[in-house]
Amino acid sequence: MSSRQKPRRPTHDRFAGMRRIEGGRFLMGNDTFYADETPVRPVKVDGFWIDETPVSNRDFAAFVAATGYVTLAEIAPDPADYPGMDPALAQPGSLVFSPPAGPTPLNDALQWWAFRLGADWRHPQGADSSIEGLEDHPVVHVAFGDAKAYAVWAGKSLPTEAEWEYAARGGLDGADYAWGDELAPGGVRLAKYWDGAFPHDNQAPEGLKTTAPVRSYPANGYGLFDMIGNVWEWTADWYAATAAPAAKSPCCAPLNPRGPRQDASYDPAAPGHRIGRRVLKGGSHLCADSYCRRYRPAARHPQPIDSATTHIGFRCVIRAA
Repeated sequence: MSSRQKPRRPTHDRFAGMRRIEGGRFLMGNDTFYADETPVRPVKVDGFWIDETPVSNRDFAAFVAATGYVTLAEIAPDPADYPGMDPALAQPGSLVFSPPAGPTPLNDALQWWAFRLGADWRHPQGADSSIEGLEDHPVVHVAFGDAKAYAVWAGKSLPTEAEWEYAARGGLDGADYAWGDELAPGGVRLAKYWDGAFPHDNQAPEGLKTTAPVRSYPANGYGLFDMIGNVWEWTADWYAATAAPAAKSPCCAPLNPRGPRQDASYDPAAPGHRIGRRVLKGGSHLCADSYCRRYRPAARHPQPIDSATTHIGFRCVIRAA
């Protein structure tokens, strides 16, 4: 089946493995860390259901088995879409984190990212790898369209940025982290983020150097797992570097706000590359105190919709009473 064909929905209860989040008002954003999270502003969202965990390899495999869906990473890119592209790279593949041998400047991500032929959701580290034994880890190497296709098949949607952040906060309005204002209270790690000197010294145990199985860390106040760390998660909103201005009065907090138009999401640093960027939320196992301190509910990152990596996944919502 082509990835453009309408997929058949699963027969199981679509609310299984989800939590109901009652609507409400919260303070969105953070004024302490990165400029694109500012200003802190009151926002309201209607109630919704959200997956307790990111979509796992097991979940995604069921989708592919039922539909024959082919992800973007499994399709060779067309060089015509990428002027200047090395024709040798016009093969299926994806971006894989490849740690350098030693310390390296943190202002050049190309020192630890590489396009690896044959890398996709079934082969997260490249053609010779597999997800055997990783069935309960979050699926990775999913581009935005892949996540959206899964959501449609499951009878769900991708969350808006506001819905995602509201759920991630777990009722702790205004806190820096999903569990309070201290990253590791009592020295205890409450999410899967980088352990060691980034990007070369990974102190995580063998078998957990990248992702961890979902539910490996405590749930937040709403009973949701891995909202922080493990994998970044796609949202439905286009990215803008400047958040919406704060309402003049709490009574005027916007309801169910959305991001900008697609044309406002293009990367100004790459004017010839008119590819829309969606908002990622939550940080990943590659976030470190010295680099990418985005293991927080307010944190956000722009990701081109035509790319996938070893640290991006997603979860779904249902907007129903």
